[in-house]
Amino acid sequence: MIKTLLVDDERLARQELAQLLSRFSNLEIIGEATNGHEAVQLIEELQPDLVFLDIEMPGLTGFQVLEQLSVVPQIIFATAYDEFAIKAFEANAIDYILKPINADRLEQAINKITDEQISRVVHATENKLNKDAQIFIKDGEKCFFVKLKDVRLFESEGNYVRLYFGSEKPMILKSLNNLEEKLNEKQFFRVSRKHIINLDFIEKVDNWFNGGLRVTLQSGEQIEISRRQSSRFKELLSL
Repeated sequence: MIKTLLVDDERLARQELAQLLSRFSNLEIIGEATNGHEAVQLIEELQPDLVFLDIEMPGLTGFQVLEQLSVVPQIIFATAYDEFAIKAFEANAIDYILKPINADRLEQAINKITDEQISRVVHATENKLNKDAQIFIKDGEKCFFVKLKDVRLFESEGNYVRLYFGSEKPMILKSLNNLEEKLNEKQFFRVSRKHIINLDFIEKVDNWFNGGLRVTLQSGEQIEISRRQSSRFKELLSL
């Protein structure tokens, strides 16, 4: 069963969507949120697999809801607004549906959901995010849903952190220390004051100055590992 949460400030819109979803035997509606603040609370508490999310709501918009989540479930946007919002998410969310919702269009969106997309994203014993965790990034007008396993490098820039995945390099307003606390060290290693690397992207490791190391990532970036962290890095990878 796909645990599903409905988020919309209009009661009739939630009722209509719930009725349309009742035909899908693999979906279970576990709750409804009437505004953005309530949505954040229920997503954190109930950990739904799928959220139908309105964009324009009082308090917090759908964008702002996603920005407040540590881990983002699968999202289908249900909105009365098209171009400006849709283009931001078209390539990233599972789907978007314009109101009033068409039953056939809804079925198309549901059919896009796969078992691989609906997966647990928090490590149960360590309470660390694993590499399949999905995060939401909003950098200016560009928005991304990205799995942590696709992020090869985190780089501190003042009060911001730049994320490197594919050809994209967006920034988020977080500290590297904050990210380090949430990431699983077996997959993401703090190599210096400025960088955290994804160990799966390491191409080679070379000895460097003053007892340090230099890592070359598959994408070509070269990152120095501080002397202090080099010992921990060797222990971790049994070098």
